Amino acid sequence: MATGFDEAPIFYSDTIGSGAGVDDDVNRVEVQRTFKDFIRQFHDVNNVYLYRDALKRNYLLGEYHLTVALADLTSFNEQVADHIIKSPASFLPLFEQAAKEVADELTRPRPEEEAEMEDVHVLLTSGMRPVAIRNLKSDHMSKLVKIPGIVINASSIRAKATSLTLQCKGCRDYRSNIPVKPGLEGFNLPRKCTASTAGAAQCPLDPYFIVPDKCRCVDYQTLKLQEAPDHIPTGDMPRHIQLYVDRALVDRMVPGNRVEVLGIYCIKKSGDSKTAKKDKATAGLRRPYIRVVGLEVDSSGPGRSLNKFTAEEEEEFKKLAERDDVYDVVSRSIAPSIFGSEDIKKSIACLLFGGSRKRMPDGLTRRGDINLLLLGDPGTAKSQLLKFVEKCAPIGVYTSGKGSSAAGLTASVTRDPSSRCFVMEGGAMVLADGGVVCIDEFDKMREDDRVAIHEAMEQQTISIAKAGITTTLNTRCSVFAAANSIFGRWDDTKGEENIDFMPTILSRFDMIYIVKDEHNESRDTTIARHVMRIHLNRDQDTAEGELSIELLKKFIAYSRGKCGPRLSEACAAKLGSKYVVMRSSARATEHESNKRLSIPITVRQLESIIRIAESLAKMRFAPFTSDADVEESLRLFQVSTMESAMSGSLSGVEGLTALEDQEEVRKVERQLKQRFPIGSQVSEAKIIQDFTKQRYSERTIRTVLNLMIRRGELQHRMQRKVVLRVK
Repeated sequence: MATGFDEAPIFYSDTIGSGAGVDDDVNRVEVQRTFKDFIRQFHDVNNVYLYRDALKRNYLLGEYHLTVALADLTSFNEQVADHIIKSPASFLPLFEQAAKEVADELTRPRPEEEAEMEDVHVLLTSGMRPVAIRNLKSDHMSKLVKIPGIVINASSIRAKATSLTLQCKGCRDYRSNIPVKPGLEGFNLPRKCTASTAGAAQCPLDPYFIVPDKCRCVDYQTLKLQEAPDHIPTGDMPRHIQLYVDRALVDRMVPGNRVEVLGIYCIKKSGDSKTAKKDKATAGLRRPYIRVVGLEVDSSGPGRSLNKFTAEEEEEFKKLAERDDVYDVVSRSIAPSIFGSEDIKKSIACLLFGGSRKRMPDGLTRRGDINLLLLGDPGTAKSQLLKFVEKCAPIGVYTSGKGSSAAGLTASVTRDPSSRCFVMEGGAMVLADGGVVCIDEFDKMREDDRVAIHEAMEQQTISIAKAGITTTLNTRCSVFAAANSIFGRWDDTKGEENIDFMPTILSRFDMIYIVKDEHNESRDTTIARHVMRIHLNRDQDTAEGELSIELLKKFIAYSRGKCGPRLSEACAAKLGSKYVVMRSSARATEHESNKRLSIPITVRQLESIIRIAESLAKMRFAPFTSDADVEESLRLFQVSTMESAMSGSLSGVEGLTALEDQEEVRKVERQLKQRFPIGSQVSEAKIIQDFTKQRYSERTIRTVLNLMIRRGELQHRMQRKVVLRVK
């Protein structure tokens, strides 16, 4: 027997409200004739017959559907359009029958094998005001409603019978072409055989069974729609509703899409049919769902993809790419409300455009996406930059490290409550495939969860082997992460101890920036003036030379889809020699300090420079990288990862620069901890006097005391005269 026939939702009949709201005096033949006239005669101001031409074109291409705007139907015949809105379940079949008959007229003569007409699926679009899921009430029952939301779950495609053929077990009599209502309504099998044969034995009770081979079926799919986050009141849980899509609408939506659904607000039996039979109190209860008759996938706003561009937009993008200063224009357009951080903004521009993904002859692939990590002090606008990237990336997903698990970032296997089968749900990195995943508070993630994204960051796949499901998911996305130092603020005397990450994860980031909140009076004055200007709403218009977020988002999406530059031979030779020099300087630094660098310089970093150069060429729509691209990529890598790798020094802190001064600070701190156990109180003047006798400079001693107080190891007591060792 065909799949889908034995499922519980099929075999019941929902007679409540099935014919309600339909006027008995409505002449259905006249309404159907009006629909046919609309398809044949409706035209725009240029005398183009929109629906007649679209129906013929779609039918000849084998796409048996027609999309109709309700506004056009209203302008043609307002009364018929009102019937569609108030009683869509009754009048949509008439519209589809009219479309089928018009298609029959338009496509004649046809070949013999196509003599039988296919059903035409009429889809609707409407500019009516959307209704939130939580505002759907019983007044909307059996009417046309428009609902915005996010698709969070989609079932597999199944078969749903539209007309049944039954056979009696006793007399073997057939009953053919029994119509089944669309949606999740079913059909009650007759209890008695209607065939009467003279002298034959009477057929038993419940004699009919379905003959699957002689039934007509259509594809259908159920989805779960959740309220959009910006529509949920503070403190409330998001509401869900089930969607039913069939025929031409199947596989049009995937989890993660933001959609506006136009459909009929219907009801189905709630709960399991077995329990409903036992509990008579649930006989009148019904569960709502939406039978979709039209949908629009939303492509504006954060985290939504853009695929279609007009000719005017493409011309605008090409003019923008031909400008000499396109790199500066794009970088200035990134978070213009945040002052400074020019190099970080340029790196974010490279991350958004990305390099070129390569497939080797042996089948292996090299990623083209650029990963970026910001390490540093609080209050340096790291989270704001992450939020901006989520808005302007073609596909953007924002998540916080503390609230994210390994399964939430990669993928999880759960049991579907309806089918009781294991299904796989993609996490943040799977939903961000083709875009950017922004991870805030990266240092707050558990180590086990951080290890789970190793494969996703370099190989750009996630391998799953759980509950009998063995598969690989694509995670072709850039990772933009922000983290704080292990001490909260960046402590220059600790050097690499500030970084609480394994070299395995750090080597997967193409650029790593250490963002410090340094005290500088002129810079602080400029920042304060900038913040005041923003809060006074003086910068409402986009500054000259900058792009709007919508234009920037479309430009990024267009260049990522249309351009894939490669490294030129001259640039390749130059990069090879530069890489050897970088490795040599890193080796010399390790030799001097007798320590391995916490941020390693490996072959991955050479590939990082190549990807940065390709992203710069992609902004100009150039087929190959230039010398200027390579120079800029080397400069960005130098000011980010190379400077971070060499950050184990004390340069710039309290005037200490020489290696001897660093060693002196460490000696004083070591002796101080040995001489004064935890809990002891000592006069600060006595400490300075004792260490001065050992020929240590007073400046060094005070520096050590200040550092230990800032780290919480010492505390001042008795009007800052006595020092107490806490830890």
